[in-house]
Amino acid sequence: MAESFGVDAERYDRTRPRYPDALVNQIVAASPGPDVLDVGCGTGIAARQFQAAGCKVLGVEPDARMAEFARRGGIEVEVATFEAWDPAGRDFDAVIAGTAWHWVDPVAGPAKAAQVLRPGGRLAAFWHAFQPPPAVADAFAAVYQRVLPDSPFNLQSTRQALDMYQAMFTKTADTIRDAGGFSEPEQWRFDWEQPYTRDAWLDQLPTSGALTQIAPDKLAAVLEGVGAAIDAVGGSFTMSYATVAVTAARTGTA
Repeated sequence: MAESFGVDAERYDRTRPRYPDALVNQIVAASPGPDVLDVGCGTGIAARQFQAAGCKVLGVEPDARMAEFARRGGIEVEVATFEAWDPAGRDFDAVIAGTAWHWVDPVAGPAKAAQVLRPGGRLAAFWHAFQPPPAVADAFAAVYQRVLPDSPFNLQSTRQALDMYQAMFTKTADTIRDAGGFSEPEQWRFDWEQPYTRDAWLDQLPTSGALTQIAPDKLAAVLEGVGAAIDAVGGSFTMSYATVAVTAARTGTA
């Protein structure tokens, strides 16, 4: 699935939410310099934001289609998984991963990050947890349960998004801690909201991991059902987002 998102890289880049400027600025401020390695950079969404904040960014991306799109946007990208990527003696002030670290091996990933970070350099993996209004969440969940009853990504409207993500955040911190060479991991949280029209949400929906590999008729049924649910609440809604970073600094002097 990690390499399925490039099937429509343009849609992915156009519709996926950006990261809060406050998050980008805090990572930059907590790093010893401007050299950033973006793990799983995708189409370059986070990389462009870090470039705009004054950083020099190198992306590593396993999907050649996503990498090519990022290059067209001005990002230098090398095609590889992070685990197999050759740093060739290079080191960095920050290693970031926007909505991508869960695809990285939990043992090899932190160890590789420690290898390529300068002393004081920062590892920061971050994700969006999103929560629709309750009525919208219930309607979305009903559609998924009807069309994709066996999907591991089935929406559970009764659970808060942050509760579902917290296990992943905790595991990420544990793997960084176990790798050694890092300060005690922290969580940084940034809350924000994004309004969506029916068309805007349906445009983004096919880029989600739950839907990139399903049959066209199933996707059409999901889009039809979700669209009807949004129409039923007036044709638009406001999504609540919490962007959470799990982050730690590289210790040592060499």
